[in-house]
Amino acid sequence: MKLRFILSEVGKGLSRNRAMSVAVILVTFVSLLFVGIAGLTQMQVSKMKSEWYDKIEVTIYMCAINDAAANCNATEASDAQIDAVRQKLASAEMTPYVANVYEETKEEAYENFKRLNGNDALTQWTTPDMLQFAFRIKLVNPEQYSVVKEEFSGTAGVSEVRDQREVVEPLFRVLGAARTAALGLGAIMVVAAILLISTTIRLSAMSREQETQIMRYVGASNLFIQAPFMIEGALAALVGAGFAIASLFAGVHFVVQGWM
Repeated sequence: MKLRFILSEVGKGLSRNRAMSVAVILVTFVSLLFVGIAGLTQMQVSKMKSEWYDKIEVTIYMCAINDAAANCNATEASDAQIDAVRQKLASAEMTPYVANVYEETKEEAYENFKRLNGNDALTQWTTPDMLQFAFRIKLVNPEQYSVVKEEFSGTAGVSEVRDQREVVEPLFRVLGAARTAALGLGAIMVVAAILLISTTIRLSAMSREQETQIMRYVGASNLFIQAPFMIEGALAALVGAGFAIASLFAGVHFVVQGWM
């Protein structure tokens, strides 16, 4: 009997305060949606970092003809300079950092250049001699890129030491900023949802003040009186949470997995 009465009071309260109930549902939905997006973004960024960093290489570009780099003096790297870099990469000093080295000749660089650019005007005006001999290095630990850069940046005949992380780091920074923004908005909305639920409970109690007074006179406990109002707020919040979970699931299933 008590449960039936409480449920009937919950139904009456929701029907009387439809606008506030809808507001609670929407605020809860938006807040949890932002929090969920932030969490999914963090998971995706971590996954992308672990996958991409394992594939990232450090490339040592040797000086080319008329190279404008300060270390080149507009002259091409000699065979002796290339061999010196090769020996240093194979030395015991670099073994803890270097997992594998692939040498890319000018001819191979030219073939890759043509493959990337097709038969446009730039390709027609480019010759293998204009490109750079390069050492492509797979590191034992990609985070130790600075060791290789410091070791070879000032070496004679080296034009540039480039880490491919420099290409993807801006993307990770943007995704990180988006995650932080979503988490911040979600936190604000969660606070707003809590305050709104509290306000909804108060308004619902005020609208039935006469009924609650009668219930007190007949000896009803505070829990019995307050239960319908608390359940109203909880139900509205649960509906909003359900919508948020469904939206996140649909987004991951149809959007993220569909694109990736």
